[in-house]
Amino acid sequence: MECAGPTSVVFDPTLTEYDFGPTHPMSPIRVDLTMRLAEELGVLDQIKRVDAPVATDAQIATVHEQGLIDAVTEAGRTPGFEDLARGLGTEDDPVFADMHLASAHVVGATLEAFRQVWSGESMHSVNIAGGLHHAMPDRASGFCIYNDVAVGITQLLADGAQRVAYVDIDVHHGDGVEKVFWDDPRVLTISLHETGQMLFPGTGFPTDTGGDGAEGSVVNVALPPGTSDAGWLRAFHAVVPPLLREFSPDVLVTQHGCDSHMNDPLAHMMLSVDGQRAAYLALHDLAHEVADGRWVVTGGGGYSVVDVVPRAWTHLLAIASGRPLEPGLETPPGWRAYVEEVLGATAPHRMTDGRTPAYRDWSAGYDPDAWLDRAIHATRTAVFPLHGLDPLP
Repeated sequence: MECAGPTSVVFDPTLTEYDFGPTHPMSPIRVDLTMRLAEELGVLDQIKRVDAPVATDAQIATVHEQGLIDAVTEAGRTPGFEDLARGLGTEDDPVFADMHLASAHVVGATLEAFRQVWSGESMHSVNIAGGLHHAMPDRASGFCIYNDVAVGITQLLADGAQRVAYVDIDVHHGDGVEKVFWDDPRVLTISLHETGQMLFPGTGFPTDTGGDGAEGSVVNVALPPGTSDAGWLRAFHAVVPPLLREFSPDVLVTQHGCDSHMNDPLAHMMLSVDGQRAAYLALHDLAHEVADGRWVVTGGGGYSVVDVVPRAWTHLLAIASGRPLEPGLETPPGWRAYVEEVLGATAPHRMTDGRTPAYRDWSAGYDPDAWLDRAIHATRTAVFPLHGLDPLP
């Protein structure tokens, strides 16, 4: 699996300053551990490293209201600041020093990844610190202050892209990105997530398909809790490839929250690192099939910060580089020692959970008595006819 052009990762260590504090689930150590693991395994030797700029207020304001930018800036200067109407000072989004700078830095890193791909400097570009998909134009939400992905897609459209596809495989619904582009037929947003009946943000149902004039541009696959590799991959392949092939985007943008893992403390799915790796491989191949290889990759959620996130995202970086790692590869002793030293935790010894992902293809028919199959069928029924596709197997 060789890529036809260079891959870049947009990163500098100060991106870990996006930090809600020591007790918050979204610890920036997960980014640090990922980059260290990728480096020790030689993955970063195959990837061009690019410094992460800080987004300007004007760039952020292409998506976000000035009132939110002003409030975030003030929050970063004022300990104890609260603006609950704008989602600041909540349990999910507590304020921290220089909050605006840290958040603008994540947006800038994602903008640079988009620029790398659209300019042709990179075939694929990755910002693992990005993917803050819950942030709304007027407020922070769900650990997300500014919506870096939405800002990046907005810039792509301004630069001349005609069609952009966004696929979100975080366990939580990609509601912020969906909201920004609800009425825009140039942007196809697809989110596979645990059903909002069970999980934050409580949205993202099959009948949500886009605004007037953009019907079919929003796609939601609301999966039952407990879905494991086989079911998740069945749903993915039943929905995502046919829609991407029909839409034929100029660029594929993906968000890779790995909180669908069985060990994640904030959700109820049962995927393995091996199943997540299979999804990354599929998205890489789809980028080459439908978008001439133009692929912008972001991180996202993931709160098992030692056992899951570093391994999952190191696989992601390796796949983006065109040189996937063998699942059974041993994690480097030096990396495990670092985890022990910094966190007092025992790191996993292999890059696999010992699973071999396999799934039953949708073309073989579906079982209306199974919650999973009803969920897949509901999405296909709601959206496929709007793209001229047959919803039936």
